[in-house]
Amino acid sequence: EGLAPEFDITNPAIAVNLDACITCGACVRACREVQVNDVIGMAERGNHSVPVFDMHDPMGLSTCVSCGECVQACPTGALYEKSLMDETGKTRVVQAFDKLVDTVCPFCGVGCQTRVAVKDNKIVQVDGRNGPANENRLCVKGRFGFDYVMSPERLTKPLIRRDDAPKAGDIDLRDVDPLTVFREASWEEALERAASGLKRIRDDHGGNALAGFGSAKGSNEEAYLFQKFVRQAFGTNNVDHCTRLCHASSVAALMEGVGSGAVSAPFMDAMKAECVIIIGARPATNHPVAATYFKQAAKRGTKLIVIDPRGQELMRHATYSLRFKPGSDVAMLNALLHVIIDERLYDQQYIQANVSGFEALKAKVKDFSPEAMAPVCGIEAGVLRDVARTYAKAERSMIFWGMGISQHTHGTDNSRCLIALALITGHVGRAGTGLHPLRGQNNVQGASDAGLIPMYFPDYKSVENADIRGQYENFWGQALDPKRGLTVVEIVDAIHDGEIRGMYIMGENPAMSDPDQSHARAALAKLEHLVVQDIFLTETAWHADVVLPASAHAEKLGTYTNTNRQVQIGRPAVNLPGEARQDLDLIIELARRMGLDWNYKHVSDVFGEMAQVMPSLKHISWERIEREESVVYPADGPDVPGNEIVFTTGFPTADGRGRIVPADLLPPDEVPDDEYPLVLTTGRLLEHWHTGAMTRRAGVLNAIEPYGIAAMNPYEIRRRGLAQGDVINVETRRGVVEAILRADREVADGMVFMPFCFNESPANMLTNPMLDPYGKIPEFKYCAARIVPASRSVEAAE
Repeated sequence: EGLAPEFDITNPAIAVNLDACITCGACVRACREVQVNDVIGMAERGNHSVPVFDMHDPMGLSTCVSCGECVQACPTGALYEKSLMDETGKTRVVQAFDKLVDTVCPFCGVGCQTRVAVKDNKIVQVDGRNGPANENRLCVKGRFGFDYVMSPERLTKPLIRRDDAPKAGDIDLRDVDPLTVFREASWEEALERAASGLKRIRDDHGGNALAGFGSAKGSNEEAYLFQKFVRQAFGTNNVDHCTRLCHASSVAALMEGVGSGAVSAPFMDAMKAECVIIIGARPATNHPVAATYFKQAAKRGTKLIVIDPRGQELMRHATYSLRFKPGSDVAMLNALLHVIIDERLYDQQYIQANVSGFEALKAKVKDFSPEAMAPVCGIEAGVLRDVARTYAKAERSMIFWGMGISQHTHGTDNSRCLIALALITGHVGRAGTGLHPLRGQNNVQGASDAGLIPMYFPDYKSVENADIRGQYENFWGQALDPKRGLTVVEIVDAIHDGEIRGMYIMGENPAMSDPDQSHARAALAKLEHLVVQDIFLTETAWHADVVLPASAHAEKLGTYTNTNRQVQIGRPAVNLPGEARQDLDLIIELARRMGLDWNYKHVSDVFGEMAQVMPSLKHISWERIEREESVVYPADGPDVPGNEIVFTTGFPTADGRGRIVPADLLPPDEVPDDEYPLVLTTGRLLEHWHTGAMTRRAGVLNAIEPYGIAAMNPYEIRRRGLAQGDVINVETRRGVVEAILRADREVADGMVFMPFCFNESPANMLTNPMLDPYGKIPEFKYCAARIVPASRSVEAAE
């Protein structure tokens, strides 16, 4: 009783039919050796042997994360996709697909290569390919999150806001018929309305009255043309995208310290390292396939050090797990630097040859002993010393980090500390060493490289440098704005101040992703003219004057650059729905209507132009990417593999040296008090991606995580007289959000965690918009909060 049945459909994605099992063990190896999830094992003996999940639990009630590696490995169909189940519900349908398309995953920055099976112009199956970043592996999103492409909510016709429709920033989108707010229009009318409104503002108020948000979900070519459009058609550098909300502070510190905002080595190099630090990142949730390499490395003997205020799955593989006090990053990291310097564990020869600023760092961290910092960060002094020694003494050490480092008002200082750790120990420029900020979206690296940021042209060339600007003016044939533009949050503030009057937003959802969402939505509602180009009527699109239906990832051809600097090709698998058009074509058409003589015939024409103006793409042609599928930049020749490891002979800085910038110890902008006694932190879930526009419309993913939650430690919940499943209000100084309470031992006492993907429980209504002074990134990871029971029942909330 209670054991899993031979036929098991309790998992939303995967069906189990043990009648078809031949006990070959492929699923066990896939789960334990490849994904290192350790869920599937073999029970019983001899002819009674059978694969089981955890302690013989039903699959849907086990700790299975639905990555589907077992499905791809199973040779008999004992494990198979429920989407391919026949009418009996017990057998996988064996069908001939119309075509198989090799492409890349549309979700996180890992850049998994996939093979998409299509039948009747619908995606019916996705498998992993042997790509350089995934070696056939996928996660639950990559394998089972594809059906958003076929969602009935896809935009299929252009929309224009009705004259009598209000643009209230606080509109409740769940109970509104879109056609009471918008009317369908022809493409000619919609494009003319979109372009003329933007042109009027430019001509009447100047280019700096306009701004654009591009997308890290689109291709490199789309990102390049979008920033070029804003700089040429609008005449401003007011162009940004979601990198401002994720790794902007990391890039600021990296550009300052090592002269490049990209990673110095691929995440697969963790397998070559003796020590790996993962700090402020949750790879098993946010980069699941990358996490498999970290887990495999740990099994092979690599010393894994996981540092996170919240507990996480990788901690069970770690040599050291440091759950430090939220916001005390600099105190803890400076303590590690203190140990390395005080005990002379640094690489004096490497520092003399390659590093500036060591003496200033030595003076700064003199008073940051582990004994002095232990009460500040909550980690015992002996543990801090052991971690510092482990990292410094290893022959090869790597550091990986994520939003937990960057999304603070001291995010740049956090990253400066990590850079200093690598520079003073010489753990950079060799295999198994380096600095790797794990990039969040599928093309946030490529979009940033392509210049979709307000202070840089492509390849991070300053817009304020007259010589560089002159090169672009000559190439593009037009004078360009000499001033750096506004960043995401600064643009929102400028709308409220009356400085920004119109916007063009492509594939970005600031009404869900920006901090202090009420403020952001009020800004969108205040715009005189807003053009939104997207595949769904997102929370942002509801504020638009013109909505242009665009192309999903599976419908377009283009290149994408993953977190490893691997430029890969994405191919179209299905046709566009209805009257939707390609994003690239829409950018070009709007450019022509605003007076630009653009004449691109094919996406390869755009990539060719990029390769002309971006030194990072030298020796990388469209034909080479089509032929090789994936090419790492930089490459030293057209037939030479790209350089996975950089900084081997110095740094791309003015003097060729890495620069250490000591970090000051500063508190978060807003700390708990008697009125708001908790720390609110936000982040992602395994099943949902960013603001949920895609994954909330994917059936399997939304079935696993269907509603907005607020997670707290079970002891904290009991102390407050609450219970898991209660409906609560989470309150900060910026607003109130209702959510269902979840008990989670990974959440520290005094903390509440909320994902920001649920429009019914929008966590960013609560977050603090205060910015890091260097990267201009908001403090998503820390603000003061409180919780109170809500008046509604769970049933009403759902």
